[in-house]
Amino acid sequence: MTPDDHSRAATLAAHRTALGAVGGDELSERPWQHPGQPASDCDLVRLAAWKASDKDVDAEVVMAGLGLIGAARAELDQVEAGLLFAARAAGVTFQQMAGALGLGSGQAAQQRMSRVLARLDAPS
Repeated sequence: MTPDDHSRAATLAAHRTALGAVGGDELSERPWQHPGQPASDCDLVRLAAWKASDKDVDAEVVMAGLGLIGAARAELDQVEAGLLFAARAAGVTFQQMAGALGLGSGQAAQQRMSRVLARLDAPS
């Protein structure tokens, strides 16, 4: 890891710790999580958004939520890619996937899959 990678990892860890302290550590486990697995970044971002609705919210909570947006987006990209591959393995056509994704054509679904995979392959 480069020093930039270490710095980014430390920043993300600090955001997760800040949100853990305001309730993230008490979020109930999801059925797909392993016992003891921490809350996902998506759940922590949602927690921050919920906490932000309080007029007395600590700015650190909001900033921690904002700081985890990119990591949460990467989580969703991984989930989306997994679902797209599972759909293809189950014999679902790109046209059918387009309908589920709210896209206009099978080609649009193929392009979306390519974009998601490109984001996952891109250096963070």
